[in-house]
Amino acid sequence: MIAKTPKPPYYAVIFTSTRTDGDRGYSKMADYMLDLAQQQEGFLGIESAREDLGLTVSYWRDLESIKSWKENSEHLIAQEKGREEWYKNYKIRIAKVERDYEFE
Repeated sequence: MIAKTPKPPYYAVIFTSTRTDGDRGYSKMADYMLDLAQQQEGFLGIESAREDLGLTVSYWRDLESIKSWKENSEHLIAQEKGREEWYKNYKIRIAKVERDYEFE
């Protein structure tokens, strides 16, 4: 599903990853993190796809909102488990969206 975002500018956090084998609680935590992120001040939406390479883009009002999410205590626990159990590797990019357009 394509996120409905406001008129730019806003920010995108692009999380690209490769997973380890097996679930080991990943799906449950991912669902919980989505619910938690949606409650965060400044959260605008999310898009995600996974095959061999996972790609999740979350959209945020400003850099302060992104920083608050990164420092959320429950999110910190998920980040640690991700490094220990769920991801072979990942990369995070933060970009300012200056323009967007769509076709419906």
